[in-house]
Amino acid sequence: MNAPHAPDLPPASPAPGLSRPPAGEFDAVLARGAFMALDQFGVIEATGDDAASFLHGQLTNDVQHLDAASARLAGYCSPKGRLIASMLTWRAGQSIRLLVARTVCANVQKRLSMFVLRAKAKLVDITDAVAVIGFAGDVREALSSVFEALPDGVNVQVAGPLGSLVRVPDANGRARYLWIGPKAEVEACLPGLEARLAHVSSAVWDWLDIRAGEPRITADVVEQFVPQMVNFDALGAVNFRKGCYPGQEVVARSQYRGTIKRRVALAHIATDSDPVRAGAELFHSADPGQPCGMIVNVAAAPRGGFDALVEIKLASLDEGVVRVGTAEGPELAFEPLPYALPTEV
Repeated sequence: MNAPHAPDLPPASPAPGLSRPPAGEFDAVLARGAFMALDQFGVIEATGDDAASFLHGQLTNDVQHLDAASARLAGYCSPKGRLIASMLTWRAGQSIRLLVARTVCANVQKRLSMFVLRAKAKLVDITDAVAVIGFAGDVREALSSVFEALPDGVNVQVAGPLGSLVRVPDANGRARYLWIGPKAEVEACLPGLEARLAHVSSAVWDWLDIRAGEPRITADVVEQFVPQMVNFDALGAVNFRKGCYPGQEVVARSQYRGTIKRRVALAHIATDSDPVRAGAELFHSADPGQPCGMIVNVAAAPRGGFDALVEIKLASLDEGVVRVGTAEGPELAFEPLPYALPTEV
């Protein structure tokens, strides 16, 4: 079914640091298919005999048993159980790669390397050597011109001479893929893809991630959230049966004692002039003097304003008005997430 055409927007003044793609770029994804170069991500490569076991002991998900045809979302926590980074993990030959927000990539690589100690593992930031390309919409035919086989399900990956192709969660009912491969070879393929698909800006991908309900930990929100606060348990990013990792006791206690009183919700903010940014606090009309949550991710929306993933007290969703920045700031209109949350006990 074709998406309704998004009308052209009048000139707006988006929040500092947030670009507003032309409406036609959103159209390209929703009605046809598009690709975008994703410079907002960095890539860390872990090599060595102990790479998998080392990462297994550092991240919230199972890396030890990660097979060559799968990709998994995971988190990296502080000893207090607060997320330092979120990442997509997958195997690339004999190595394991981590796709993280570029704003935290260098710090994550440095921090993980500090704990290698006697393990036979090495972690290198390979961001400058690879290209990360996102695809969304009706893109399978175009991708088939590059890859002999395509992933047949979400969190499935196929590998080839030109790198890895990973199917990631759909957004607004549109299929999405990530292609991570050697920079020169990938870039040589882009002119051919541009003849088949629209080439749009990376900000469209940020919006799609939000519509998929998948939070991304950037420098603006480092160490603000326990994994469950950003729905990582619902997204399969936490394995509660694996061994210890930094912050594991805090994460497990939150899970089994029924203390998860905050979650990520999807919201629209109908403003084009007020600053809206990740890390901004939220305020509820019933208690305007105390913040009730925080913006995790925010991106320009197709018809003006912004869509956001916000971490918020569950009680604040029941009634009243939630605003961003101050008690008089722009109002949030909440929308359903594309997945169900676990039932709280």
